[in-house]
Amino acid sequence: MTADRQIAPQIAAVEAAVPAPAKPSVVALAPPPLLPAAAPEAPVRPPVRRMRVRLRHHLVALSFVLVVLLPSALGAWYLWARAADQYASTVGFSVHHEQTDSALSLLRGIASFSGSSSADTDILYEYIFSQPLVAEIDAEIGLRDIWSKPQGDPVFTFGPDGTIEDLVAYWEDMVTVYYNASTRLIEIRVLAFTAEDAQRISETIFAKSNAMINRLNDIAANDLIRYTADELARAEAELRRARQALTDFRNRNQLVDPAADLASQGGILAGLQQELTGAMVELDLLRDRGAQEDPRIGPMEKRIRVIEARIAAERQKLGLGADGDGAAAMADVVAEYERLQVDREFAETTYAAARAAHEAALTEARRQSRYLAPHIAPTRAESARFPERGKILAVGAVFLFMLWGISVLLYYSLRDRR
Repeated sequence: MTADRQIAPQIAAVEAAVPAPAKPSVVALAPPPLLPAAAPEAPVRPPVRRMRVRLRHHLVALSFVLVVLLPSALGAWYLWARAADQYASTVGFSVHHEQTDSALSLLRGIASFSGSSSADTDILYEYIFSQPLVAEIDAEIGLRDIWSKPQGDPVFTFGPDGTIEDLVAYWEDMVTVYYNASTRLIEIRVLAFTAEDAQRISETIFAKSNAMINRLNDIAANDLIRYTADELARAEAELRRARQALTDFRNRNQLVDPAADLASQGGILAGLQQELTGAMVELDLLRDRGAQEDPRIGPMEKRIRVIEARIAAERQKLGLGADGDGAAAMADVVAEYERLQVDREFAETTYAAARAAHEAALTEARRQSRYLAPHIAPTRAESARFPERGKILAVGAVFLFMLWGISVLLYYSLRDRR
């Protein structure tokens, strides 16, 4: 305190000796431009704490073991230890339709071609998976016994006590059909627990398919025969009607051929007309000579009267009147006869065509127009390639892993929402 009192007068003397600074002049300045307000600073987060393994992590790992690893291990054990070996047999074929052209169809301009029939192939594809086919093959070779042979494999074998619906469902698993819609080729793969059984099933499928095509062929042939038989009966009835109409016309008019009778009677009338003309000319010559008492005039006049009477009789025989009405009636008779003649000829032509078509249909029915053309005969396997154990295990493991992953993601999503 004493030192401070001694120094204080000295500091006051120094401040008095130093001049005071001049006050700066005040200059008006423009206000600074407005700047956008600065964003508030984000709060400083505390540093992330070091993660510690908690109970939920152990549960997630345990769920992976229970959901993915353990079922995959059990599936691998079953596939390689209990699943029975399966043998495959393959058969491939196509449906062909052959039809020859008859002379009648060629005359009509109808062309037939041979090749694959798309409709028959589609029908056959559906027939292979039908219940009637499965039931027929089961009754013939015993599918239930064939597919229930292995013991201790309840997953890949068929229960012998299953219904026909169960057998059809199992059939769809063991029989695979590959159908190429562009080439119309069918390839069938059959699985069984022995190579002999697989080959026998594929052979039976081919035989049943061939029988199905034969039934389609018979149906088409019978329909064609029925149609041509109906046409033949109709043509025959029309021909009989036309012939009977012509016979009735002849009996009614007492004429066999009006055209021929008219020509014959026309020739007779022409001869009588010529003879009458000659007699009249000769009579005129006798009269021109001036000899009225000539004894030849009387016989000549009588001869002329006889010729005129004969001409009238011949015209009457033909039904021709003197006023020309008979000529019109005779023309109608001839026209009716010609119409009946044309109807009969047309009926005969139609009958001949119908008879030829019916004979061609009978010939076609005696041959097989639809048939199966196999390009792969039923094969017999030497090694078991099924079930595809690696593929089945991989697909199952991937599915289980995806199921587990989705479940874990859902759990953490719900946890973060809380």
